[in-house]
Amino acid sequence: MIDLPTDLPADIVPLSWLLGVWEGTGVIDYEADGAAFQGEFAHRVSFSHDGGDYVNYAASAWLLGDGESRTPLVAETGYWRLARPAAAVDAGPALLPASAARPAPRTADDVEALRNAEGGFDLEVAIVHSDGIGELYLGQVRGPRIDLATDAVIRPSSAKVYTAATRMYGLVDGHLLWAWDIAALGGELASHASARLARAE
Repeated sequence: MIDLPTDLPADIVPLSWLLGVWEGTGVIDYEADGAAFQGEFAHRVSFSHDGGDYVNYAASAWLLGDGESRTPLVAETGYWRLARPAAAVDAGPALLPASAARPAPRTADDVEALRNAEGGFDLEVAIVHSDGIGELYLGQVRGPRIDLATDAVIRPSSAKVYTAATRMYGLVDGHLLWAWDIAALGGELASHASARLARAE
């Protein structure tokens, strides 16, 4: 059973089941450019909030070797939010303040009005990798399941080729299960990694 906070901003309530730190292991299995990439990895993911209308995201992974050895893999940081048009009461872009006073905190009814035709809520997720790659995902949260697909991928010239991805997250028997498909190194979009994570104590 998950205890959900009762003092959350209304905008992040549909994502509240993600909040916390999750740890576990997963497997990598991807083929591209004539090479097979396989192995087991340890994974730590954090979803938190600081009072804003978004969820903070951070993740790190380590390839597991013999014994206690761990080789760092890419780390990520980002923000998850419900998709809704920016209004005069919203700050930004950059450090620009809101151009109108917010009349009151957004309510559950305000958020419910954002529900899509499939019964979920549209999402915008921005993630930056430690190797400089940035991803903008669009998708939806529908109950305890999230489906995302890249709308844009940017990468510096120093990064390896990476062109698209999808991610799926689900809450199953109190565990966070996720799967990540990628198109990289000249390969087509295909299964890349998956993991089963438990809440850290």
